[in-house]
Amino acid sequence: MSNQKKILDDKKYNKLIVILSIVIPLAVAALFGIRIDYELPVFLPPIYACINAATALVLVLAFIAIQNKKIKLHERLMKFAIMLSVLFLLMYIAYHMTSDSTKFGGDGTTKYFYYFILITHIVMSIAVIPFVLITYVRAITNNIEKHKKIAKITFPLWLYVAVTGVVVYLMISPYY
Repeated sequence: MSNQKKILDDKKYNKLIVILSIVIPLAVAALFGIRIDYELPVFLPPIYACINAATALVLVLAFIAIQNKKIKLHERLMKFAIMLSVLFLLMYIAYHMTSDSTKFGGDGTTKYFYYFILITHIVMSIAVIPFVLITYVRAITNNIEKHKKIAKITFPLWLYVAVTGVVVYLMISPYY
């Protein structure tokens, strides 16, 4: 595929990437303000924390796969990581629309550490959206050199979000 064709293929997705990168965080923020009087059949935070842990594991396995030139395995693992992230987001929204937020009860250094992790997790979870989408588009449009270049940024950001999601859950879980 020529470079011109790859650029055109990438560009046709740009508007969608921008829209999703703005709409997803705004929708999540807006849905936080909506309360539904419904009791979920299960307590979701430990489930979506496990999904975050699984996402982190899948990302590492995908990284190992591509390092070992197992391209098809890498592709399948990355698609699975995206599916896990979407599932996490749906569960996260469902929980926060049906439950009050839990206040962190720790103090001192632990409190500062928790809020540092929480804030960086939230900021990075918003920032990673366009990176994941751009990286994915560059893969599906076979723009592999540009895919590799942005994946070097996307991977650590996404991994940080997945791991800190678990850390946040572990730190706040005593206060549920």
